[in-house]
Amino acid sequence: MASNTERGALFRAIQPKQHSRVTYAELLFDLVFVFAVTQISHTLLGRFTPLGALQTTLLFLAVWWVWVYTSWITNWLDPERTPVRLLLFLLMLGGLVLSTSIPKAFENRGLWFALAYAAMQVGRTVFFLRSTPPGRTPARMNAVRILVWLSMSAIFWIAGGFAQGHARLLLWALALVIEYVSPAARFWIPKYGASSIEDWAVEGGHMAERCAGFIIIALGESIVVTGATFADLTWTAETVVAFASAFVGSLAMWWIYFHKGAEAGSELISNSSEPGRLARLAYTYLHMPIVAGIILSAVADELVLQHPEGHADLRTVLSAIGGPLLFLIGTILFKYTIRGWLQLSHGAGIIALCALGWFAGALSPLMLSIVTSALMIVVAAWESISLRSTAAESRPAGSGAEKPQSEATSA
Repeated sequence: MASNTERGALFRAIQPKQHSRVTYAELLFDLVFVFAVTQISHTLLGRFTPLGALQTTLLFLAVWWVWVYTSWITNWLDPERTPVRLLLFLLMLGGLVLSTSIPKAFENRGLWFALAYAAMQVGRTVFFLRSTPPGRTPARMNAVRILVWLSMSAIFWIAGGFAQGHARLLLWALALVIEYVSPAARFWIPKYGASSIEDWAVEGGHMAERCAGFIIIALGESIVVTGATFADLTWTAETVVAFASAFVGSLAMWWIYFHKGAEAGSELISNSSEPGRLARLAYTYLHMPIVAGIILSAVADELVLQHPEGHADLRTVLSAIGGPLLFLIGTILFKYTIRGWLQLSHGAGIIALCALGWFAGALSPLMLSIVTSALMIVVAAWESISLRSTAAESRPAGSGAEKPQSEATSA
């Protein structure tokens, strides 16, 4: 068994005001989730019914949760250390089993999905606990609390894997409720109480970069699916325009998230006195609708490419409007946590998308795609112009020097 010194050496060496980079091992681990995101979008596309949408949402929440928990652990532990790197490789294997089970998770591969998920969540936490020397009492107790909650949810995951039909859905939903409530409850357990926010201290820049990387994964999956679908089609004027609209929509989403928000969020959490609290809200919870919106938009892009003409059916309307809507709801809330005020451009985009839903069924899928992409471009341009104007107004009169971007984005 490793000595206390050796176990303590597995932790990242955090330097004040110094950003911990994302390691190559973490980037390799993320490749599994490119596949997972693709599986989720294809699963939703193949069973776009109320029940199918509910099942796919549950699977998405599980995939996001196992990824974000791993990001927390690799924020505390150093993936450059061989034991931590081996942990990531084992988690990759579990992630591949998890991902390949997604399309039939509610059929004959439910137990495989449940076992892979529970093994990743519990096994990773056991490793974290074993890697924490006794001298780090708050970290050890934090690991114990997390392990208790995840072990409790694992019972329902595995029970659901043995169950069938609606019983599986119910048991897995209960498992997810346990896991999603646990951070909000600060992993309270009898006798030992709850963790403090100080116990969740993170290196903020690393956490922000990890979540931004997952946004890139989702956008990349969207572009790959769009390109693969377009390559197999007969290239007509309609499909070419649909392809261009899908591409522009993805670029608009990138611009809305990365042009100002991502860097401002990274700077804020890096300098925050309570980075754990901000990481829990802004990056653990509020990034979910952002990623979900990108995935749903990818489903819409594929539907439009395959059937650009005629009237848009219900699933095309729901995905074409619901994707950007979820994305904007997530980004406006995320930026609210880092700026302290609601972005008017995002609010206007949300209202416009809701209004579009009233008559979207009368539009062709292609026209619906064009309109939603145009709305996202307007939101991106509006935000950029407004923030630039705010930065210009806040400069001292007669000063030709621009304020630092951090000040402009916090205006």
